[in-house]
Amino acid sequence: MNVYDQAHGLAKAIKESEEFKQYDQLKTSIDANESLSKMVKDFQAKQFEFQTKQMMGEEVAPEMLAQVQELYQIMAKDPLAAQYMQAEMRFSLMMNDVYKILGEAIGLGNEQ
Repeated sequence: MNVYDQAHGLAKAIKESEEFKQYDQLKTSIDANESLSKMVKDFQAKQFEFQTKQMMGEEVAPEMLAQVQELYQIMAKDPLAAQYMQAEMRFSLMMNDVYKILGEAIGLGNEQ
């Protein structure tokens, strides 16, 4: 069994998954709308900054949390942005499951 062939097979299966197809289609629609694309990117950047601070154990200012929540509420009001965020979450969950399966198969994360 060739590991690289299997990896290419997994990549193909991911690209053919409904989660990826929906995410990719909605991302294309978002990217076609300049103002919506900018709004989504701003939200993602703030969310990433917030999550990074949390993971690093840094104290997150309440203003930052409020800003992320406000941006989320604004995006949730736009049907296309809301669909995109849901599709992105489903795709991310699928990918996290794949990483978990791979990690478990080679014994990563099983330390007790």
